[in-house]
Amino acid sequence: MSTAVESKQLTVTDFKGKVDPDWCPGCGDFGVLSSLQKVLVEMNIQPHHVVTISGIGCSSNLPGFINTYGMHTLHGRALAVATGVKMANHKLHVVVTGGDGDGFGIGGNHFIHTMRRNVDLLYVAMDNQIYGLTTGQTSPTSRKGMKTKSMPYGNLEEPLNPIALALAAGATFIARGFSAEPKHLGNLIKQGLEHKGFAFIDVFSPCVTYNHDNTYAWFRDRVRKLEDDPSYDSSDWHAAMKRALLWGDEIPIGKFFQRMDLPSLDEAEPVLNDGPLAHRDLRIPPQVVRNFIAELI
Repeated sequence: MSTAVESKQLTVTDFKGKVDPDWCPGCGDFGVLSSLQKVLVEMNIQPHHVVTISGIGCSSNLPGFINTYGMHTLHGRALAVATGVKMANHKLHVVVTGGDGDGFGIGGNHFIHTMRRNVDLLYVAMDNQIYGLTTGQTSPTSRKGMKTKSMPYGNLEEPLNPIALALAAGATFIARGFSAEPKHLGNLIKQGLEHKGFAFIDVFSPCVTYNHDNTYAWFRDRVRKLEDDPSYDSSDWHAAMKRALLWGDEIPIGKFFQRMDLPSLDEAEPVLNDGPLAHRDLRIPPQVVRNFIAELI
């Protein structure tokens, strides 16, 4: 890539996708997309240095709305694909986007193990407490008692707590944002991109069409920024877990936890010491292939 392209002063237009978002007017996902684009401009990260990967769902359409490399993968499998991308070229900025159904339901197993491995990527989950794309069924984060198409008499199950799960699974950067607080969310996204290791941001992103319980007004009355408490220490795991369990009249948003003493998966893998696999000649010598086949036979 030429030096002229690398040094170009970026604008938000440089990150505008060829397809306009088709989300419902008022959807919280617009705020997430805008915040991500603005942060990439602020950090002057060139579009060809970013890969945006998603699964299935309303929020998972985001790679089509942003001008980076991108992959729209299978339901719940975005983190598995993203791990492969990162290990093939660990110089890329890998951003994974999805929703609470895609990420915490069918994708829950990948969520846990990507955190455990400390894969160096940013995972932004647009959490609207409902399945939006399939028109309003109960999701893993729907509140108990919430009436949906799949549970018309009220949700019988306790909701999953993504922040507490991330802490228990070993994520090294954990935060929560609110799409109606774009500056605050943008700051969290920037910190997540700068973090070396698995960065998880759970974003309250209201669904204006199918979730009339967890609305913008409902969140505005309850969210409280952790940054407004000068005594809060985001390096204290136990303090983070205590705040993660708060839910009711006060719901914390902000950076819950960060640790920087654990190497990311690409740093721990000695094979990558000589540079990204994608830039190396990986052709296997014919004799090695013949020996391998002979051993199998």
